[in-house]
Amino acid sequence: MNKKIAIPSENGILAAHFGHCAAFSIFKTEGKEIIKKTIIDAPPHQPGLLPRFLAEKGVTDVIAGGIGQKAITLFNQHGINVFAGAPQEEIQTIARGFLNSTIEFSANYCDH
Repeated sequence: MNKKIAIPSENGILAAHFGHCAAFSIFKTEGKEIIKKTIIDAPPHQPGLLPRFLAEKGVTDVIAGGIGQKAITLFNQHGINVFAGAPQEEIQTIARGFLNSTIEFSANYCDH
């Protein structure tokens, strides 16, 4: 299955707070292979903006460390799956781990 995976990033590492990240790394995949990586600047923080913004880019899945429940609901309404509790590691490692089902998600560490 082909996917477009968005990971909030800062300096090549998973950004701790999803809604205030500097950029998104978007991985286009075919099966378990990454075929393209694009980095896009995140828009200014506005509640409810990111689900629409990423849906317009064709994103199918979001991987986050911490993300609020309201944001998860909005992403789901835009047809985007959300995986919270990702480790704060290098984004390429996270994307490969996600595709190979080897990444371990812990509790969502967003406090709001």
